[in-house]
Amino acid sequence: MAQDERALVIIPTYNEKENIRLIVEQVLSQAANIEVLVVDDNSPDGTAGIVKEMSQTQPRIHLLSRAGKLGLGTAYIAGFKWGLDKNYSYLIEMDADFSHDPKELSNMLKAIQEADLVLGSRYIDGVRVVNWPLSRLFLSKGASYYVRIITGLPICDPTGGFKCFRQKVLKTINLDAIRSNGYAFQVEMTYEAWMLGFRVREIPITFADRHAGQSKMSGHIILEALWMVWLLALRHGFRRRPSLAVKPDA
Repeated sequence: MAQDERALVIIPTYNEKENIRLIVEQVLSQAANIEVLVVDDNSPDGTAGIVKEMSQTQPRIHLLSRAGKLGLGTAYIAGFKWGLDKNYSYLIEMDADFSHDPKELSNMLKAIQEADLVLGSRYIDGVRVVNWPLSRLFLSKGASYYVRIITGLPICDPTGGFKCFRQKVLKTINLDAIRSNGYAFQVEMTYEAWMLGFRVREIPITFADRHAGQSKMSGHIILEALWMVWLLALRHGFRRRPSLAVKPDA
C-alpha cells in the first residue's frame, strides 16, 4: 500500500466494551495509514463512550453512532458510505471480538494490490477455525456448499466477514439495493462484486471464537441467509461468471 493511500477498518459494535479498546489499539498498531471507524448501534454497555474517549487523543479513531440495534448489514453500509465520502482507498470489514486477527491486515493490504476484493478464508487448504463446537463448524461448512451450489460463487468461504474492498468496488455496487442485514450480507456483497467482474481473491486466515462477550448469531439470521441465496441467484437469472474471476491463495 502506497504511503498516500489510506485504509479504513470498519468495526460494527453492539455491547463490545470488553473488546473494543484492545481491538482498536491493535488495529492501529499495524500501520500508520490504517484508521478505524466504529459503527455503534447504541450499545447499552457504553461501548460508544469508550471509543469517543479514545478518539479525543487519537485522530485515527472515528465513531459513527446509530439510534439502535439496526443490524450488521446496515452498519457496514453506513460505514462504507462514510468511508467513501472521505476518500479512503481501501475499506475493510472486521469483527470487534478478536475472531479476526489484526495481524492479518498487512496480508490483506498486500493481497489487494493484485485484486479488487480480498476475502479472509477459514477453509482454504483445510479448516482454520479455533474453539468452535462441531455443530457450528458443520453449519458454516454446509452454508458454504449451499451458497456455491445455488449461486455458482466459486469461493471456499462465502460467509466470512473479514474482507477488504477497493474503493471502486463499493462505488460500483449499488449499496442502497443491498437487502441482506445478517450474515447473508457477506454473501450478497461478494456475489455482487463477482457478478460485476471484479477480481476476487481469498487468502487463508485462522478464525478464533470470540474473545469476550456474546455471539450475535440467531435463528432469524440463519433463515435470512437461506432464502437470500435464492434471491441472489434469481436476481441474475442463475447466470454464472467464469471461475477464473476468483483466485484462491492456498
